[in-house]
Amino acid sequence: MSTKYKATETEEAYFITITTVGWVDVFTRLNQKYVIINALKYCQQHKGLEIYAYCLMHSHLHMFCKAVGKYKLSEIMRDFKKFTAKKIVRRIIEEPESRREWLLEHF
Repeated sequence: MSTKYKATETEEAYFITITTVGWVDVFTRLNQKYVIINALKYCQQHKGLEIYAYCLMHSHLHMFCKAVGKYKLSEIMRDFKKFTAKKIVRRIIEEPESRREWLLEHF
């Protein structure tokens, strides 16, 4: 397995980009932005994620961060992506969304 683009050093800060499937512009809705922001806050408070800067775009997230404490950055990002993906799909299903069927086909 390649480690070229993986956060392997525990003491280092990394620039990370996380994208949506197919670069779908899901973060144009405020409720979806809050899913990401609240999940980042949770990771800061409970998992030792230190965020130095981030920029949430329509279809992706840029972040300069590192892990401090018992969790590795790769573990935090794995859990963050799994949680937010499920939460975003749930929001698409439960809340008003004009592109619901189209989005659910992609996700």
